Parts: sequence; C-alpha cells; structure tokens
Amino acid sequence: MEFSSKLIEKAVNEIAQLPGIGKRSALRLVLHLLKQPKEQTSFLSQALLQMREEIKYCENCHNISDNTICEICANRNRDHQVVCVVEDIRDVLAIENTGQFRGIYHVLGGKISPIDGVGPSQLKIPTLIEKVKNGHVVEVIFALSSTMEGDTTNFYIYKQIVNSGVTMSTIARGIAVGDELEYADEVTLGRSILHRVPFEKSFKNN
Repeated sequence: MEFSSKLIEKAVNEIAQLPGIGKRSALRLVLHLLKQPKEQTSFLSQALLQMREEIKYCENCHNISDNTICEICANRNRDHQVVCVVEDIRDVLAIENTGQFRGIYHVLGGKISPIDGVGPSQLKIPTLIEKVKNGHVVEVIFALSSTMEGDTTNFYIYKQIVNSGVTMSTIARGIAVGDELEYADEVTLGRSILHRVPFEKSFKNN
C-alpha cells in the first residue's frame, strides 16, 4: 500500500497493529480522524494515555479497575464466598452482562498453554489457591473456555484445591466445545452459569 504522506503511513501502521485491524481498515480510521475536529482526536489520545498511565488491577481479583479494589469486589451485596474463575476482563464483562451471577471473580490473566510458553507460574493461580486455603471461599466456579488449554487450567487448579473442602463446579456445556466465553450469547451464557455442574462430573464423563 502506497502512501502520499509519511505521517499517514505511520499512523496507519500503528493502528494496524491492533487485533482484527488490517491496513485498509486502519486507513479508513485514520482518514475518518482527519475529517473530525482536532479536539476529537485530542480527546481520543488523552483518553488512551490516561488509561495506560492510571489503570489499575484489583488487588483482590486482578480485574482491571480504576481503583485498587474493583467495583465488583467492593460491592457488599455480592456473595464473596462464591468465586468465578475466568481468563480475562472480557469474560467478566460477558458474564456480568447476563445478570445471572452475584458472586465475585478471579481473573487468571490467561490459560496454561505449554505451546505458547505459558505455565501456571505466569498466571494468577497462587492468589486463588491462597483465598481458598484461607477459608474465604465456599464455591469455585470454573468458567474458562471449553478448549484444551481451558480444560488443562481447570484441572490444574482442581488438583491444587481438591482437598480444601470447597465446592467446585463448572459452567454447563451450553457453550460449545472450543468456543470462547466472550462470544457466547447472553442467554446461553446465563443458563450455563445457573445450571453449572460439579467439576468432577465434567471430566469423569469425558
């Protein structure tokens, strides 16, 4: 793709690094920004810079937050004894949009994937195990995507806390095998949360 301006080319190349954005889409976005008032571009750049500089991660669940404790963990109306284990913020948003879960979350920050060089030590698994062993949790809900990596991560955590006495469950397989949680429709995901099954049953039947 040939550019008549090095400035345009630089902006397109930067935007094209975003997931799902090719160079043609990036060019459309850049040209759109050029048509907008300069203030609009300033608002966008300031918002992005402020996000990068001020964003925090919840000390309790590792969710992205404006404060050291996220709004979900700070909410006294939530059931803090029920913890839903998810991969990242997108899964928190997906489950919250169902309106069917009133517990809190634990964001791992990924899934165990030896091929990608991601092991248990790279994830927020130790803090989850600590919560369970401290007796602050009565149920752990595994809500990772139904992929090989998701199942491997679930089973690893299960082996770490199986003797703790907590109830362990997994979302019902209304979510198709291989599907990512964030792409599930709200009704299906909500039902999967409500009709969760004991974790032991989920892998013994496989």
